[in-house]
Amino acid sequence: MPPAPPTKPATQATIGRGLLWLMATAASASTATIFYNQPLLPDINASFGLAEGRIGFIPAASQLGYSAAILLISPLGDVMDRRALIRNLSGLLTLALIVACLAPNFITLVFACFVMGLGSNITQQLIPFAASLSTQESRGKVVATLMTGVTIGILLSRTISGSMAEYFGWRSVFLSAAIIAAVMGILLKVYLPASTPTAQMRYPQLIGSMFSLFKQHRSLRDSAITGALWFAAFNAMWATLAIHVMDAPMSYTVQQAGLFGLVGLAGIFGAKLSGRFVHTLGSRKLITSGLVLILFAFAVLVLWGNTLTGLIVGIVFVDLGVFGAQIANQVRVLSIDPAAQSRMNAVYMLCYFLGAALGSALGVKVMSLAGWQGMALFGSALIAAALVQHLLSRKHMPVSNM
Repeated sequence: MPPAPPTKPATQATIGRGLLWLMATAASASTATIFYNQPLLPDINASFGLAEGRIGFIPAASQLGYSAAILLISPLGDVMDRRALIRNLSGLLTLALIVACLAPNFITLVFACFVMGLGSNITQQLIPFAASLSTQESRGKVVATLMTGVTIGILLSRTISGSMAEYFGWRSVFLSAAIIAAVMGILLKVYLPASTPTAQMRYPQLIGSMFSLFKQHRSLRDSAITGALWFAAFNAMWATLAIHVMDAPMSYTVQQAGLFGLVGLAGIFGAKLSGRFVHTLGSRKLITSGLVLILFAFAVLVLWGNTLTGLIVGIVFVDLGVFGAQIANQVRVLSIDPAAQSRMNAVYMLCYFLGAALGSALGVKVMSLAGWQGMALFGSALIAAALVQHLLSRKHMPVSNM
């Protein structure tokens, strides 16, 4: 009797348009929870009567929780059924949002925000999950669609939370977000396919293997370093933009400064274009093009960054280049080792966010010492370094990742 054919793994199921849009919407909603608290800080401060400076622990707790989850939770997608893991994270996120809504004191709210950051790891599970459900030809479009959802969640979260708090109070934001998280969790549980773990190892080995993967794969190191450099420049610009436009000669209000975030929606078009052409043109060409575009944008910010037109043009091209390069780079990372996609993505995103933190801190410092032009020159130097790193990495890059 001939042997029975092998069972088809669940992760080989194809991803339909409806499921893809559900995953993108869930990624948008879970990412937004990290940023909802930022416009609420003055109202929260007034509610608890905090001493000056303590309110900063709230957004810091969300970001710290998110970073910890990238390192400690993201790799679990390789050794667990991702559907079950996403279900558990959805429950954790919903619970944290309810606790935030009902928080009787500041310490409880800070703790809830930290747990929100952990639960928001749903996004970092959905991206490699969607990549595993797609073909090599469609992977760019699939990742681009999810990253579009993430971008929309980041950009619109502040506007939504600020508007709701204006009429219903800051606690209503967390209550509404909890309802959305619960609904998304139920829908994902119902419609996501089960996945087959691609690795079998204990948790300490799993975490340790991330460092092994970073050491083993030159292409992962190159992608992570290049991405960290351009995201550092990107965050240096955004961390100092409000300071720049609210100062003379522009002297804009806080609300006017916040409207520049809408200009950042240009990044969505960069992501969509990159996702469409990454399979035909290859990651390398798109990343090179994106870095050149960002370098041009920072040149505009150096020369004409004291004018509204110069700022808009610079921001549009920075966001086009960053998100276009990001999609191509992430597709390349997810294609290195299909059996370790969650860990590959975790290593890459950890480096990415470390670059963001350093870029923000150094950008503000450079701005205080050398003004806006000095910050723009600093950003230009980071992008130039990223471009050199990217071009020098060519001889080490596998043909399949070109």
